[in-house]
Amino acid sequence: MSYARRAARAVQVLAPEEQAKLLDVTGQHVSGFRDHVIYSVALGTALRESEIAWLNVGDVIAGGLSEARAEITLKRFAQKGGKKAGSKSPVRKRDLVDISQTVWVPRNTRRKLVKFIAWKKRQGEDVGREAPLFLSNEGTRIAPRTMRRNFVVWQERAGFQRRYTFHHLRHTCLSRLYGSTKDLMLVRAQARHKHVTTTEIYAHVADQDVRRAVEELPT
Repeated sequence: MSYARRAARAVQVLAPEEQAKLLDVTGQHVSGFRDHVIYSVALGTALRESEIAWLNVGDVIAGGLSEARAEITLKRFAQKGGKKAGSKSPVRKRDLVDISQTVWVPRNTRRKLVKFIAWKKRQGEDVGREAPLFLSNEGTRIAPRTMRRNFVVWQERAGFQRRYTFHHLRHTCLSRLYGSTKDLMLVRAQARHKHVTTTEIYAHVADQDVRRAVEELPT
């Protein structure tokens, strides 16, 4: 893909200092600990807001409550034969194909998840395997719209000069991953993209690296 095409499709990502401010301000408040962990998960795994909202305790914690999983398996099923979801025919278990996806979790995020589970237990929240990982203030599974609304509030508290959507946390994770590895296939695996052409939008990081390198050239 040419530089012009990549530049036109370049994604918006949080600057390192913005990411640090977001995690710092949420980590300073007891009321912000849940959101601090949510943002750590998003920035570390590139999970989408709906995927984070539907996580259960058992998806991130192995065995006892003191060990977090190194990977998260997102359970997905599709009908065999390409049947449409709206088909009137009843769906039988034998007609389903397991297309579950796996994402890897950074070490620091795993440590936060273990602390978060301990915090949930102290708060009297259910920490059973099938219990929702993140609850709303009303005690029900958190909704994506609530996560989006809270993200706006925390950006204001962190003093952001520009505004991001929750999805930009996913972009930030994948851009940082490409920047550190320069491995597009590796990023594709974490992003769970069907086609590598979708992942190519994160290659714009390479252009930024080239610019920084050229700036230092003796002339």
